[in-house]
Amino acid sequence: MNEAPVLSPPGHPPGMAAEPAAFQVVPVRGLPAVAIVLAGLIAAIATNRLWAIDFFHVVGGAFWTALDLFLGFVLGPILGKLSIPARAELTRKLMPKMILIMPTAVICTLAAGWQLARHLGDLSTAYPYHGWVVASFIVVGVMSVIALGLLEPANVAVLFEMKKPQPNGEVIGRLMKRFIVTAGITGAMQVATLIIMTRIATA
Repeated sequence: MNEAPVLSPPGHPPGMAAEPAAFQVVPVRGLPAVAIVLAGLIAAIATNRLWAIDFFHVVGGAFWTALDLFLGFVLGPILGKLSIPARAELTRKLMPKMILIMPTAVICTLAAGWQLARHLGDLSTAYPYHGWVVASFIVVGVMSVIALGLLEPANVAVLFEMKKPQPNGEVIGRLMKRFIVTAGITGAMQVATLIIMTRIATA
C-alpha cells in the first residue's frame, strides 16, 4: 500500500522539511578564532609595527575581496540552479560561518588600512597620490556600508527565518538573492580597490 505524500506546510516550498535541522545562528565554536584575530589586530596597532599592520591589512583585504568575488560571481549562479532542499542545506551550512567571517575581514581591513596610511604619511594632503587614497576611502566606505548594512542583515534574517518551525521559502529566496546581489556589487567594487591599491603601491 502506497503512503500518502508528505505535503509542505503553508509558506514552505515543495521539498523543504517542516522542521528545519537544528543549527546555531552564531557558531560559538568559531568565536575563539575571531577573538584571536582581533586581539592580534589590536596588538599590531598598539605596537605600531609596520609589518604586522600591513599583514592584517593585506590578508583582511584579500580575504574580503575573495569572499565577495566568490559569493557574487561563483556561488550565486550555482545557488540559483540548485533544488530548493539543496539550496536550503547549503544556506544552513554557509550563512552561520559568514556571520563571523565577514565582519572580521571588514574590521581587519579598515582598521589596519587606516593605521597603515597614517604610519606611511598617506593621509597628508602633501602626499603626491593623496587623491588616490581619498578615492580608496570612498570606495571602501561604500563597500563597508553595503557589507554591514545590507549583506550582513540579510544573512542574519535568513538564519532566523530558517530557525522558525515553518520557514517561509519565498522570504528565504528573496533574502538570499539580496545577499548574493550585494556580494556581487561589492565584488565588482573590489576590482576598483585593487586598481587603486596597485597604483599607489607602484607609485
